[in-house]
Amino acid sequence: MTAEFQVKIDRGVNEILTVSQLNKVVSRLFDESLAPGWVQGEVSNFTSAASGHWYFTLKDEAASVRAVMFRGRALTTGFLPRPGDRVEVRARVTLYEARGEYQLQVEQMRRSGLGSLYEAFLALKSRLAAEGLFDSATKREIARLPRAVGVITSLSAAALRDVLTAMARRAPHIPIIIYPAQVQGTQAPLQLRQALALANERREVDTLLLVRGGGSIEDLWAFNDESLARDVAASLIPVVCGVGHETDFTIADFVADLRAPTPTAAAELVCATRAELLERTERAATALSILQQRRLERLAQRVDRAAAGIIAPDERLAHQSERVRGWAFRLTGAMRKTLQAVQSRHTGLHGRFTAQLPDVSSHRYRVERAATVVSVTQAHALARRRQQIAQAESQLRALSPENTLARGYAIARLADGKVVRDAATLRAGEVLTLTLAHGEVDAAVTQSRAAPP
Repeated sequence: MTAEFQVKIDRGVNEILTVSQLNKVVSRLFDESLAPGWVQGEVSNFTSAASGHWYFTLKDEAASVRAVMFRGRALTTGFLPRPGDRVEVRARVTLYEARGEYQLQVEQMRRSGLGSLYEAFLALKSRLAAEGLFDSATKREIARLPRAVGVITSLSAAALRDVLTAMARRAPHIPIIIYPAQVQGTQAPLQLRQALALANERREVDTLLLVRGGGSIEDLWAFNDESLARDVAASLIPVVCGVGHETDFTIADFVADLRAPTPTAAAELVCATRAELLERTERAATALSILQQRRLERLAQRVDRAAAGIIAPDERLAHQSERVRGWAFRLTGAMRKTLQAVQSRHTGLHGRFTAQLPDVSSHRYRVERAATVVSVTQAHALARRRQQIAQAESQLRALSPENTLARGYAIARLADGKVVRDAATLRAGEVLTLTLAHGEVDAAVTQSRAAPP
């Protein structure tokens, strides 16, 4: 950053500037004369406003300058600066006209002395993004009801305690399987990959948590390893990455199926709470009870309709007896009408014959003989008719259920009223109700014998 500008003051001009006008002139000189550049210093008086903007002071042993980094730029930093951190910032020199103070408007920030690491991080991020490893379409859905959850981290890490505490509070019923690995140092990337491979080989969990606490970019550098990033992207088990604090970003965060701002947040994202599951279970049980009650009511209506269509045996017997009596009455009436018709025809014929014969005295004998023959024939016909009626009535009585019971047969029913038709369906000790020609009796089965084939 250079300061090569010259202010010329014409003492012959008597123009008087206001303070606002002066500050605008100076602000324009800064904008036109000073190009953006890198400044190194120590962070102090750091404040993160509710709007997301960062306000801090950058200082060294001899001087200090105010600085501001607006929210859009701050989100891309990848870490949250703290007082005492030495950083390098790329900034423009601007004037805060309201107070006449100049300040640095920061566009980029990196930890001091780590420019090469940060540039390597950005290069790897850009390359993997171009390969599609960060695409949302490749992300797998996290199981809401996992049978078990795996945790890849150091056994001595505070992140492990945070995860176990959160899981014990939210979902104590879910087993936790720990795959220990170093999370910092030169051996950390290899051990993290080995733990991830072991989890995929065993397939004993439905979700993996890759976690560790916060730290500097050197502390978190194991999670920027390219081989680890590719293993996470190729994992058969969905991976939730919770590394560092909310403002810390690593390559593992981008390739994981889900990024959590902290290890505790990672534990909260992998499963529903026990209270939520209990509430869902209660709602499901209530809905099931309602459905079951409605089904029972519908089935009860079907049973009632079916029962209304069933005719009891005694009613069926009474109905058949009534039909037999009706048939007998109709047969008797038919015979009576036939006899009356025959007699009427005979009388008519007799009258016609009598009318046609002028003198029947001479033929009295023949007439009397013919009358005798007719009478005998009629008697024989009447006897045959009566015999036929008696036979029909006898057959009707033989077919009557009442007559069947009168011959010594009985109708056997179970306790629920069902009629017994096959002895093979009975068991010893069952109580039967026997309907006889006169009354009913209860009997117990001592032995049943199936009909021979």
